[in-house]
Amino acid sequence: MKNFSELGISKSLLQVLPELGFEKPSPIQDQSIPLLTEKPRDFIGLAQTGTGKTAAFGLPLLDWIDIGERTTQALILAPTRELGQQIAGQLEIFAKYLPNIQIQSVYGGASIVVQMKDIKRKTPQIVIATPGRLLDLMRRKVLDLSTIRFVVLDEADEMLNMGFKDDLDDILSYTGDAKNTWLFSATMPKEIRNIVKSYMSNPVEVKVSTGNQLNENIEHQYTVVKSSDKFEGLKRVLDVEEGFRGVIFCRTRIKTQQLADDLNKSGYQSEALHGDLSQAQRDRVMERFKNHTLQVLVATDVAARGIDVDDLTHVIHYALPDDPFYYTHRSGRTARAGKKGISLSILTNRDMRKLDGLKKALKLKIDKISIPSVENILNIRLSKWASNLLNSPIRKDLNGKLLTDIQMLLSSLSYEELVEKLVSREIDALKYNKKGKDLNESERGSKRSSRGYSDRRSRGSDKKSDKRDRSKSDFKRNEKADKKSKKSNKKAARFFINVGKLDGVSKSDLVDFISETAKIRKSDICDIDLQKKCSFFEVDGRHSKNLANYFKGIYIDGRELRVNRDSK
Repeated sequence: MKNFSELGISKSLLQVLPELGFEKPSPIQDQSIPLLTEKPRDFIGLAQTGTGKTAAFGLPLLDWIDIGERTTQALILAPTRELGQQIAGQLEIFAKYLPNIQIQSVYGGASIVVQMKDIKRKTPQIVIATPGRLLDLMRRKVLDLSTIRFVVLDEADEMLNMGFKDDLDDILSYTGDAKNTWLFSATMPKEIRNIVKSYMSNPVEVKVSTGNQLNENIEHQYTVVKSSDKFEGLKRVLDVEEGFRGVIFCRTRIKTQQLADDLNKSGYQSEALHGDLSQAQRDRVMERFKNHTLQVLVATDVAARGIDVDDLTHVIHYALPDDPFYYTHRSGRTARAGKKGISLSILTNRDMRKLDGLKKALKLKIDKISIPSVENILNIRLSKWASNLLNSPIRKDLNGKLLTDIQMLLSSLSYEELVEKLVSREIDALKYNKKGKDLNESERGSKRSSRGYSDRRSRGSDKKSDKRDRSKSDFKRNEKADKKSKKSNKKAARFFINVGKLDGVSKSDLVDFISETAKIRKSDICDIDLQKKCSFFEVDGRHSKNLANYFKGIYIDGRELRVNRDSK
């Protein structure tokens, strides 16, 4: 592998790299940079997130910018505002010794008026944008794309997965034919190939075959509990791990918000990060997390894109992702900068088949661990408390009379009684029932489990199809159990819930949510009618009396969750 000085980069850029700790180029940088600096050309780079793609395209791009020309010469498209901000920040650092380079990032969730003023004031040579916000600016005639010489599509497959295909077509059709397009993607589904055919000319392709390679410093673990015990199991994990600092991943926005709220009610400093937050809210959450005010961040996969935090001890999968790529990406947020980290999946027996598929797809060893018992947690916490008490310094300004008075008050207690009282108070403060049950479940195969990852061929259209089919088949399995339940209890009760398609939930998501929240079996939930802003469902009549009470006090995206008995 070459040094950066051998890749054709200008001296102004080489000067900053040692300051950033760049010693040797990564494989994607080693293969891409010489091709992109040699001459203008269309280019395809296949590499996963975290492989150094930003430097691979950012350094050559900065060298191609004509500093003396105050026009927009390069456009970088990214799927999320977090990634866009991250790219902009890195390019600004790379350009430290390049005078008069103007870089501007634009994205939704922030004031478009402010962004318009910045563009008119700066006339940036490089614009980093999310597709939706870029189209808004184009319609307002704020950005002139006719002068664009380079277009970079970063994480192109992710943009397609998020539904930006039409937006990309509109944007690329507005740019001139003379431009060069650089496309970076983890996979090459059919839709990406269509973009290549339509908008690129004889592109050179580079592929970094890292597969789903995982950081060797990450310890991969899983534990199996009942669905109704997942939250209690999570709390025990948080309590037993001293100095826990991590991200908990959920599949949906609604579950993300609910879990963060439940953790806060239980005394854990946590916040949710999902797509419904404004940019100001997201910035506030990330600032609190980075300065260690928050212990836990609960996030969806998409919302977590672009998070750059180096000192996470744990990543917890509260639900396994539908694609092994996301497991890799999630887990890679811990064990950075040579540190150790843990990636823990909290599962039920329904997840075993999916876990087997994950291990097979990633060729990964995942160790089973046990949720700690209450007795174990108390022993660990009390030992730590006693050690801290033993090593804590005695204040020199203690009032002698006050000490004498307190000693007199406690003089009737023996040493053993005093220790017992102190320990009892500490146990009460921990809010643990010493008779807490064993949460660990024995593993068993589950025919009702969703199929594993081995059937998936890509993260593109095939993945979408698989995800739809799996949701339908899962729900059909639930419906079979539902019919059996209805036969055994004809007094099924129908309920309304103010959660619908706009909240990003599927029928199976809603079944999971109701089951976990109300602590009832999924087979007792049936006839889900998922509508735009609300839904209806039926439960076995045995659960109807108190069901609505389980949902009181839960807030989703700032609105109170409402579950009412419905008369059809």
